[in-house]
Amino acid sequence: MDDMQENGACPVQRDAALIHDDETVEDLGRAGLKLLQKKSGFRFGSDAVLLAHFTNLKNKESVMDLCTGSGIIPTLMAGRSSSQNIQGIEIQERYADMAQRSVEINNLKERVKIHQGDLRNQELIKSLGSFDVVTANPPYKEAGRGLLNPKDELMVARHEITVNLEEVISSASLLLRHHGRFCMVHRPERLFDIYRLMAKHGLELKRIRMVAPKKGKAPNMILVEGLKGQKPFLKWEAELTMFTDTGSYTEELKEIYRDARQ
Repeated sequence: MDDMQENGACPVQRDAALIHDDETVEDLGRAGLKLLQKKSGFRFGSDAVLLAHFTNLKNKESVMDLCTGSGIIPTLMAGRSSSQNIQGIEIQERYADMAQRSVEINNLKERVKIHQGDLRNQELIKSLGSFDVVTANPPYKEAGRGLLNPKDELMVARHEITVNLEEVISSASLLLRHHGRFCMVHRPERLFDIYRLMAKHGLELKRIRMVAPKKGKAPNMILVEGLKGQKPFLKWEAELTMFTDTGSYTEELKEIYRDARQ
């Protein structure tokens, strides 16, 4: 039954009712998918697109996205695969609600579910089940550096105020099945911490890819994959460069964005 028959209103009217005045609708250009975002607040960036591509979710795999924010990674995963079990968890109620409304706009309720909750709550995490893949685009900046307002949504998204790196990795390990994959985007300066904390929580660092803004510049992002219950073996992939000297996207980044939009 289509939306007009079921609700007595056309899909456009239905979507409008799900969009708040302080939100915009981003056309993701893939399978008609759209994403709600705050007009002023945290908005998704290239790190989410790169993480979704790096993860390479298989059609039969289940996935949980930690610190899901607007739900961009679950939405991209739904467009990139036919997985029937895609979930995300977000501590900020406003963002979790917005992400769930994006799910409804995209008619993905049978495949995608957003949870509002604190991933530090181990009882909650254990109640969510186990997954083949866990992804995370967590806050990058350590707490305690500068004056921070814990009620500021941007601060919560960017600084380790409500959750830190170890809590993200610990929760990922609890959620993963044996031999499951954990994929995360972070900052290169945290690589040692990532390795140390993965090992502490039973995850073996298996794959690394550095991301640099331009050729010859120091990397400013790192993509990592860890496996639960696996023996040591590390694959260091070729560096990804985002921009040419003229400021345009590199051919590889164009291909990644084209892939995100197919």
